[in-house]
Amino acid sequence: MIKKKTIKPITFNERDLQEELMHSAKVIGLSVGAAEVIVEKITKKVAEKVATRAAITTDDLNRFIATEAEKYNKDLAYVYKNRGKII
Repeated sequence: MIKKKTIKPITFNERDLQEELMHSAKVIGLSVGAAEVIVEKITKKVAEKVATRAAITTDDLNRFIATEAEKYNKDLAYVYKNRGKII
């Protein structure tokens, strides 16, 4: 018997995204002040992109985050480009 993979819908939450980005920024060694500024800008832009779509996958969300993070920090962008992959 083959089990089908069920897709669990998630809802986009800016607060959760900010917390996740702050955690990732701390892990890669960004200072708290710089991380707060970068996280605020990334969250704002990603929220605008997500608002224009009816549905979005987790991979799409990570790609949006990586694209925005690339403008501010290459390491943070790398984390989101490779999210879910074995590095």
